Amino acid sequence: MYEWSTYNEALVNQIKGWLAEDVGSGDISTEATIPAGSTSVAVIHAKEDGIIAGLPVAGLVFQVVDPALTFKALVQEGEHISRGTVIAEVEGSTHSLLTGERLALNLMQRLSGIATKTRSFVDRVGELPTRLVDTRKTTPGHRMLEKYAVRVGGGANHRYGLYDAVMIKDNHIKGAGGITAAVSAARKRIPHTMKIEVETESMAQIGETLAAGADIIMLDNMAPGDMANAVKHIRAQAPHVIIEASGGVSLDTVRAIAETGVDVISVGALTYSFHSLDISLDLGSKKGAAE
Repeated sequence: MYEWSTYNEALVNQIKGWLAEDVGSGDISTEATIPAGSTSVAVIHAKEDGIIAGLPVAGLVFQVVDPALTFKALVQEGEHISRGTVIAEVEGSTHSLLTGERLALNLMQRLSGIATKTRSFVDRVGELPTRLVDTRKTTPGHRMLEKYAVRVGGGANHRYGLYDAVMIKDNHIKGAGGITAAVSAARKRIPHTMKIEVETESMAQIGETLAAGADIIMLDNMAPGDMANAVKHIRAQAPHVIIEASGGVSLDTVRAIAETGVDVISVGALTYSFHSLDISLDLGSKKGAAE
């Protein structure tokens, strides 16, 4: 689940682009100060508690920089780590280590921050069967990795993009001329394997969505009491329909929302409002220059 193949061409190409952005024509600071043949061992360590995510990605960064570097993870992906924990060791060319350092750390810090925030929501839901998922509110160019970090934190993924599920939101409803028209038009266009989700804000919209035959009903920005009543109504009318809650979900409200009986809670904040985990790389023993 947490492994990234070195043959993942899309990720490798992204890493090459990010390195090109950072390194440009060369790492002038390293080249100006450190002998070309110097080799070192570096340790990556946590400066605060959290869930670690991105170890395979960091390893891939160093491999792209220099295939001769060796990256050794010392903790498990998805493990809760404490401040001071040594996460990984990297050994090889000092130039290569320092050239790849910032990109590897940037990615690990962001992914670990997302995983840590996700885990806090998952823990708050606790034993309840409600599934916690992300949204498309991701950083452009980082969606694959950010959704991966949500999974590492114990959450699950919503649709990946605009192409893999039909989600009829308020503007679609306005543009189509109503929920019934929107669902009918979508059903004629999509394959039988694809589901249709409709965003609703009232019992009237829920009733129309049920009559239209949607597969998933999103309860958007409803108070927990209203949501609980909506869930009971939907279950009585169409027990097969998946019920999703969304809109303004926080750590303070997620448990009460889950207790209404919804199947899924989507939380955009997992990937757009998180604290990057503080992670650092320090050079250890310098092994000397090559002969």
